[in-house]
Amino acid sequence: MASALTDKLTRLVKEMRGQARITESNVTDMLREVRMALLEADVALPVVRDFIARVKEKALGQEVLGSLKPGQTLVSIVNRELAATMGEGISDINLAAQPPAVVLMAGLQGAGKTTTTAKLAKHLIEKRKKKVLTVSGDVYRPAAIEQLKTVTRQAGAEWFPSTPDQKPLDIALAALDYAKKHYFDVLLVDTAGRLAIDEALMKEIKDLHAALNPVETLFVVDAMQGQDAINTAKAFKEALPLTGIVLTKLDGDSRGGAALSVRQITGAPIKFAGVSEKLDGLEVFDAERHAGRILGMGDIVALVEQVSAGVDMEAAQKLAAKVKSGDGFDLNDFLSQIQQMKQMGGLSSLMDKLPSHLTAKAGAVDMDKAEKDIKRKEGIIQSMTPLERRKPDLIKATRKKRIANGAGVHVQEVNRLLKEFEQMQGMMKKMKGGGLMKMMKKMGGMKGMGGGMPKMPF
Repeated sequence: MASALTDKLTRLVKEMRGQARITESNVTDMLREVRMALLEADVALPVVRDFIARVKEKALGQEVLGSLKPGQTLVSIVNRELAATMGEGISDINLAAQPPAVVLMAGLQGAGKTTTTAKLAKHLIEKRKKKVLTVSGDVYRPAAIEQLKTVTRQAGAEWFPSTPDQKPLDIALAALDYAKKHYFDVLLVDTAGRLAIDEALMKEIKDLHAALNPVETLFVVDAMQGQDAINTAKAFKEALPLTGIVLTKLDGDSRGGAALSVRQITGAPIKFAGVSEKLDGLEVFDAERHAGRILGMGDIVALVEQVSAGVDMEAAQKLAAKVKSGDGFDLNDFLSQIQQMKQMGGLSSLMDKLPSHLTAKAGAVDMDKAEKDIKRKEGIIQSMTPLERRKPDLIKATRKKRIANGAGVHVQEVNRLLKEFEQMQGMMKKMKGGGLMKMMKKMGGMKGMGGGMPKMPF
């Protein structure tokens, strides 16, 4: 979450950690800075006041004053209260109902409801093993129905057809009837949005809610909306019994205030967060982990989950057995490593979850450039023949020129890739016997993140 709020609070966290002694004076100074950072991030004033009062009360209590590391204790209080403001722990979607469990998706136009509906379908299929049907009641926006049809198919769910000349209520009831007859576990209803809140929209969605009696009514809100998100939240709270919030576009350069404000104003828990445009870019919202991200402490748990999901364990075990048997590490294996990196969501997605003090140096690196470099390497290897990939020693001048032309790069790029491959191959040879521990010890002595480590393909 590359936001101004994160940057400011990260700097304050560093200052707090350095405090050997906490006094009323320096707590007041720090909290003034925190208050300004939250207000600039579009957090609603009542939410800011409540948050600052809670932190101050605990910071000036015995918990901090009697601590051996008061600066760190104060940081943990800020982290804890930030998490409490956004909700307690995890609040997953509730499907405890006679199937099909109906989920009503509400929100303004442009908040990302349709994409979020497909993301949620994919999440329910993969994580909860549910049979999911989607339907669009958005008969006003051009191509809205077709958009849902496309993304639903990509998500692996089933789509119920509707047309712009039908009434949203008729569409929803027909979809519900179909879902019952065909034994669907979940029906996701994508409703119409507007560019501004109006009475017609609210009446329509109230009627839908009354007829469908959904187990979940999720309010989809754009995290980049700032103060507008707060006004929208109030209007929807008055119209509907909201059961949860989905924050979209949390990967954008937002000021991050909506997550704090919307939760407080609606009283509904934040259930999901959209963290990328891809259909698998939906995370179950964890308040403590999100607070850690805002404070620049990273989200190591999400990082481990992302890596675990992206790593093909069977392929990794085969590679380990191959290296151990002495067959060697070839360019097919090198390509496989690059492709696994892409499956994990790429460099920028992984870096975003690391603590800010680890990524401070990397922040200067152009992530887009690094991502393009990965794609270029993939293109170079895919321009080689199967024999060349198995036996890289065959790749001499004329072959290099042919490969470079095929990949649309200069010969120097091919040479660079082959050099990196040789370094990786050298590492794998050391791992074959008992050299792995020796290599780890050498790497343990390196400074920072770069050190004497051989350049990796990612």
